[in-house]
Amino acid sequence: MSFMFWPIDYDDNTAINYPHIPEKTKEKLVFGTVESAKVIAKSVVQFINERNKGCVIAFDGYVSAQFDVLSNLFLQDVRKQGYDVLWYKMEDMYLPTERIDDMLKEYLPKDRECDPVNLFGKVYDGSFADFIDFDKAKAFKKAARSLSRNQVLLLTGYGSAFNAFEDLLDFIAYIDVTPKHAAVRARSGRLVNIGDRAPRPFSEIMRRNYYVDFEITLALRKHLLKNDLIDFYIVGNFENDFILMPGEALSDILLRLSKYPFRCKPVYLEGVWGGEFIRKARNLPKDFKNIAWSYEMIAFEVSVIVDIDGKLVEFPFSTFLQKYPVELMGEKCAKHFGGYFPIRFNYDDTYHGNGNMSIQVHPDEEFIISEFNEKGRQDEAYYVIATGHGARTFIGFREDADPDEFLRLVKQSEKDRSTIDYLKYINYVDSVPGCQVMIPSGTVHASGRNQLVLELGSLTTGAYTFKMYDYIRQDLDGTLRPIHSLYAEKVLKKDRRTKWVKENLVIEPRLVREGEGYRERIIGSTDLIYFETRQIELETEIEMHNNGQFTVLTLVDGEEVLVYDKYNPQRCFRQKFLDIVVVPATISEYVIKNLGYQPVVVHKTALKPGYDSVPNRLSGMPSKVKEECSKND
Repeated sequence: MSFMFWPIDYDDNTAINYPHIPEKTKEKLVFGTVESAKVIAKSVVQFINERNKGCVIAFDGYVSAQFDVLSNLFLQDVRKQGYDVLWYKMEDMYLPTERIDDMLKEYLPKDRECDPVNLFGKVYDGSFADFIDFDKAKAFKKAARSLSRNQVLLLTGYGSAFNAFEDLLDFIAYIDVTPKHAAVRARSGRLVNIGDRAPRPFSEIMRRNYYVDFEITLALRKHLLKNDLIDFYIVGNFENDFILMPGEALSDILLRLSKYPFRCKPVYLEGVWGGEFIRKARNLPKDFKNIAWSYEMIAFEVSVIVDIDGKLVEFPFSTFLQKYPVELMGEKCAKHFGGYFPIRFNYDDTYHGNGNMSIQVHPDEEFIISEFNEKGRQDEAYYVIATGHGARTFIGFREDADPDEFLRLVKQSEKDRSTIDYLKYINYVDSVPGCQVMIPSGTVHASGRNQLVLELGSLTTGAYTFKMYDYIRQDLDGTLRPIHSLYAEKVLKKDRRTKWVKENLVIEPRLVREGEGYRERIIGSTDLIYFETRQIELETEIEMHNNGQFTVLTLVDGEEVLVYDKYNPQRCFRQKFLDIVVVPATISEYVIKNLGYQPVVVHKTALKPGYDSVPNRLSGMPSKVKEECSKND
């Protein structure tokens, strides 16, 4: 699910992938909403003529999908050809809004003491079946079963392809939307929660999306992709410029991409402590200020762009992942993490910004599961890429600090906005490029002002930052930033102090191997986190093994390298400074080649041996698409 509330409405189309796509697949793509409607209508008419029976088609889609324009064009075209049309909408089959709200109370609690702005909740563990009034659906089912030869029945809306209706459908069209576009639509009032008739306040929409709507929608899309049930896949980011392809074309494009090193399209977000490094390095528009985060490789936030004869086709990365989890991650990893991508990557930019990130802590698996019904713990890591004067990374408590006293001051500050001498309590390391800091859950930490940090995190399913102190700072909207002292107190590990941090979280680099023109070191490794980081200093080239899983590479110093499959060199990606590239499990051995005349440094992240001993709830979890739902006739 997506936890991206305020993305900048900007498309960075520099992260382009160029897998080889055969002509027979390219020819099946249709560009334009009008043209897409005509192709669907043509297929429906052909079906009626060949089968000598009426046709039932569903237009389903991801949250914020726009159905009406395509539906009207489709129906107009079908009617022109002399067919009667019946149009049913899912919004007429949902339970009343009041009943849905009552059903979701336990998942969207209101506890202002622990959660001052009602940000958190519990992940919904049901499915679309819980939202549908099957008595209301009887009329649709009756009509679908009694169509005459000259009739077309269209069902539109979220859940229209749910398996309670599956046996009645002759075609399924799916309108997919990237998480960034979904968030932008929500902000502009163009997104209505499932079962609602009008938009809620933005914060309520996104909280509900986070814990409920995204969850059930993703589960249904996974079911459709896994079982090859999508007849027409539609890229629906731009309502008047849809891109349509048959389901088999989608499968072919994504399968071919899974055999290449690839980069995802980043998403940028502003924040009060945001800096200037990413904006300048990526040559982003000058009117973007305070770019605090760049989401680079977060499964439920980003997308992948494929160049098809000069036309850019963009897919949500989560769609790619749901379709080919084993190809991307490896069989063992996909099984253990239930198809979820287990590591996330983003940049935190405070370079020439106006302050530190908040002093914060993240929950462990026991707390995050019991309190939020989430999948697993939230660990993180910071890798320092660039620094200005006085840059620091805060991690753990000082040896002479009293954590209980700090907590008392935090609670007091939360009430009366009093300042805290946090340097008296919080340990820090001087930030220098190449410094790797591991941050297991429960460890107090913060990225300090004036640096660019590559942030890594465990799993990619949620974000639980319990802010303890935020310098009595207002957010960009002028409101005081919320503090979560009660949650923080429950997960804080008070015994993680300077000495322990130095021995366990900020380790001395260990040489793994070296050869002519390269050197590889372990720079981040702890028994408390299931991934490990390495640093590769490269003058020429180096051969790497993927060990049956994926690897993520970041060019943290230098101009450009070429990452390619050792046995299929044409499967490659030209990686530039700050690019984050995934080498999928389909590639057993790969090469990193320096394309410049100066040395480069590559940051490498991979799962540690024995990662499957780390507990999570994902292995073997049942699908949320309940097979028994079809009994509701």
